[in-house]
Amino acid sequence: MQIRDLPYSDPGDPDVRSGPRFLLWLGLGQLTGQLKSLSWGLMHQCAIAGLPLGVGLAVQAVVERSGGDLAFAGVLIVALGVLIAVGDTMLHRTAVTNWITAAARVQQLLARKTAELGSALTRRVAAGEVVAVSTGDVEKIGWFVEALSRFAAAALALVLICVGLVLYLPSLGVLVAVAVPALALAVLPLLPRATRRADIQREKAGHATELASDTVAGLRVLRGIGGEELFLGRYRRASQEVRKAAVRSARMWALISAIQVLLPGVLLIALVWHGATLVQDGRIEVGQLVTVYSAATLMLFPLRHFEEIAMAYSFSRPSAQRAVRVLSLKRSDQASTLEAQVPGGDLYDPVTGLLAPRGLFTAVVCGDPDEAGRLADRLGGHAEPDEDASGPVPSVLLGGVALDELPLGSARTAVLVQDKDPVLLSGTLRELLDVPSSGAVAADDALAAAQCADVLDALAQASVDADGDPMNTRITERGRSLSGGQRQRLALARSLVTDPEALVLDEPTSAVDSHTEARVAAGVKRLREGRTTVAFSSSPLLLDLADRVVLLDGDTVVAAGTHRELLRDEPRYRAVVTRETEDEGGAKDGITAIEDLLPARAVEEIEERA
Repeated sequence: MQIRDLPYSDPGDPDVRSGPRFLLWLGLGQLTGQLKSLSWGLMHQCAIAGLPLGVGLAVQAVVERSGGDLAFAGVLIVALGVLIAVGDTMLHRTAVTNWITAAARVQQLLARKTAELGSALTRRVAAGEVVAVSTGDVEKIGWFVEALSRFAAAALALVLICVGLVLYLPSLGVLVAVAVPALALAVLPLLPRATRRADIQREKAGHATELASDTVAGLRVLRGIGGEELFLGRYRRASQEVRKAAVRSARMWALISAIQVLLPGVLLIALVWHGATLVQDGRIEVGQLVTVYSAATLMLFPLRHFEEIAMAYSFSRPSAQRAVRVLSLKRSDQASTLEAQVPGGDLYDPVTGLLAPRGLFTAVVCGDPDEAGRLADRLGGHAEPDEDASGPVPSVLLGGVALDELPLGSARTAVLVQDKDPVLLSGTLRELLDVPSSGAVAADDALAAAQCADVLDALAQASVDADGDPMNTRITERGRSLSGGQRQRLALARSLVTDPEALVLDEPTSAVDSHTEARVAAGVKRLREGRTTVAFSSSPLLLDLADRVVLLDGDTVVAAGTHRELLRDEPRYRAVVTRETEDEGGAKDGITAIEDLLPARAVEEIEERA
């Protein structure tokens, strides 16, 4: 895989059983690139190791005053220099390619998982952790994949050099061959402690990132309540904890580096002392001592790769573990067994008994907002697995077909869920509404149904184009330049444009005033005529327009009918919708309040004025 070939047509099916297994899977997935890097690295390291031989021949030629041997030594050194230059260049090229392609593979896997889980992702994993995995962790994982082949080349080069020195000069080569493994493994006892400190640093950094992400997301609210300094103080404390953890981790790595400088120095001193003794006794020549000494000195360079691979692994292992935590999440435990088709029919949840008939506007009233959110997720096939349940949670059915058995594309086309806090991505309004759709609903019709006229006017005034086209006006990240009601209506327009078989809206009008709410409800019902629509709300203005209203008590449907029928006959429904107390409910049990008719009249008056 080359950089120019990115992105991958298929990033593959990762091994998510553990972080180390995921790293191994990444490395094996780039076996060709790893072998290329290993080959170039081996050539580079062996060429470096050959320099002492050339230097030793040159020194011996000078001692023996042999011009031919000196010329040969010079040619050998030049040839080795060329091999070093070529090997180093290609090693860097292939290693960086491995780094970038591994990082790209991980990013594609994360993007695919994000698309699969949708908004359920941030409910299962903290937003800060998702940010950390998709940014810094991807880089650290790529670093380990890149360092792996260079470490393998260095290890093989050390073995070849030691064997060569033993064959070349056993009296000194044996000393080097015995000492090098000891040097490479000397820091091994310190690695677990260094890894633990690195893990603590990563954990604290992830917490700080999550805190910063949450603070930025809620900056508008913090400014409104004057809580900026409070959260700024929390982030300062978290940042200082990260700094302290980083210093403790750096101290351990500094100790490891110091050991890897001290012990080779001791080896070189012992080698020179013993070699000089052998030269004085006439057992070896000066050139041989220079050759062995130079080889031992240059062996310090590949030894550095042992420290690097230890650091890369200690940093990448927790990063890989976090990536595995995200990549192991599943939309469903059931396999996709049906062909790519979009079923039609009633939307039914066997857990609660909720039935949304095909082609009707069904409103759902639930006293517990958390339960309403969980039901909305389940209707879209994003339900979290219930760990307390004795068996698997039954899947939602659309036309008698389980959503969990549908391919992801078909399930997304069939049912779309807009949660109560939808996200607007940065870009122009035209790009925001350019989403996969049936093509039956135009963007203008969706914007009109969602009552976005004032939003379009505001965007037109902010447009930098001469024609003031609001469709070309850029919307900032998460729509922070817009009010909550404007963001909510634009998100609703985007959902309407997709025109799914079943549209699930969780509190679609919670951030708008009552007049706008009535218009939005009427516009949605008119545009979705003949399509299945489910809206979670307790607003009388929206409920009075629904074809069917369902009341949930806990996790069970307890009543169904029209808005006014339930107001008259169901005290629990009346308590949720009118916010009355039990005493007030007892006083009204036998009374049909005239206010019950007001929502319909208000809507009719609003529609006439519009």
